[in-house]
Amino acid sequence: MADKRADHHRDSSRQQSEQDKSHPFINEKIVRPPMTKRQEARRVLLTVFCAVLFGVLSAVCFVLTRPVAQRLMGQEIGSEGSQITIPKDEPETVPSTGEASVSESVLETEPVDEMIRSELEKYQYSMDDFNKLYGNLRSVAADADNGLVVVHSIQHEMDWFDNPIETSGQFSGVVIARAPTEILILTPEKAVEAADTIEVAFSDGTVLPGTVKQSDSIMELAVVGVDGSQMNKEQFDKVKVIALGNSYGVKQGDVVVAVGAPAGIVRSSAYGSISCVLRNVQAVDGATRIFYADVAGDSSAGTFVLNTEGELIGWTTDKYDESSASTMTKVAAVSDYKGVLEKMSNGSEVPYFGIQGQEVSQAMEDSGMPEGIYVITSVNDSPAYNAGIQPGDVITWVNGAKIGNMKDFQNQIEALSLGDKIKVAVLRSGKNGYTEIEFQVTIGAR
Repeated sequence: MADKRADHHRDSSRQQSEQDKSHPFINEKIVRPPMTKRQEARRVLLTVFCAVLFGVLSAVCFVLTRPVAQRLMGQEIGSEGSQITIPKDEPETVPSTGEASVSESVLETEPVDEMIRSELEKYQYSMDDFNKLYGNLRSVAADADNGLVVVHSIQHEMDWFDNPIETSGQFSGVVIARAPTEILILTPEKAVEAADTIEVAFSDGTVLPGTVKQSDSIMELAVVGVDGSQMNKEQFDKVKVIALGNSYGVKQGDVVVAVGAPAGIVRSSAYGSISCVLRNVQAVDGATRIFYADVAGDSSAGTFVLNTEGELIGWTTDKYDESSASTMTKVAAVSDYKGVLEKMSNGSEVPYFGIQGQEVSQAMEDSGMPEGIYVITSVNDSPAYNAGIQPGDVITWVNGAKIGNMKDFQNQIEALSLGDKIKVAVLRSGKNGYTEIEFQVTIGAR
């Protein structure tokens, strides 16, 4: 039986083989005819067209999604390494001249002063003269308008019935710098300290969200950043940066313009003059100049003071009450604060040591006090206080660098960063005279 099945299988295979030989066309390979030159040219053009189309679509998608990607990723594409730099000013120096040269200068200027005074007394001022004067001051305020903003401080709360409510406060701000894709605004610290969200309204009506770059609780100021990539080119170019002036050159009698919120209302303005210049006013970790001006000012809402060139020379402050009886507005000078502004504009914490002091004068040295910075106050719970520095100590060096005046000390502190550990040497008075003590101080943030 098995042999019959094997014979049957061999017969079937033989028949299949003969059938394959009888139909040889089934095993042939079909080859497409070669392409013509016209077809080849058409394929090349189609490939080039598709490549160009995909390139254009990719570029469009990149441009449209770039601002969104920046906001989601929390960074600024193309602005890496763009640090804000604010040039520092040097205080004016009074040359030491002999009595003869001083008397010669007085003799030379007195006749000129008398001539000018005589001519001014003879001149009859008209209303046109006053209108021209105030017209020029109005122009200074108007030119600064594109550099002023309104900062909306928004808080989200719940009422007694658990209904969400939104409260908003308005503060004035001034544009102090502009990076490739960011606008930096100086504003009172109150505008940001309790805000859940911040919105910034520009002069053309554009409203954009703002973020806090950094704040300074000592001077009660903050820097807010706005993403400029959310503006079109026309809007971005329209924003004006208010130049930071040299407040060391401000003198008694200078005419000034107050902008921001001098009336307690944003986008108000006022005019006046400098009545008094106080130098070397004690401040935390340094010294500053304070101007007394007969101009309106509201420090809590934000009032910024410009010179007649339209440059920012300071802002009104409620600190440094040298005379509680004075009804004039106090203005903090910008030049003493430029180092701090630079750090805040770049998002860095402002270093904090925590003393108020003064330079040891010649009279103090004659009485036996060593050269250095005399500590008047060691601010409670400050890094200096916690390290053990006390009122009455005389700081002589910081990290090995000799400290001869408040400017040296201020520059040393501003060059530090949060968390830096520094060595500070003081001379402390005792029964046996002055003894040097070395402290290690960990720098904090203001």
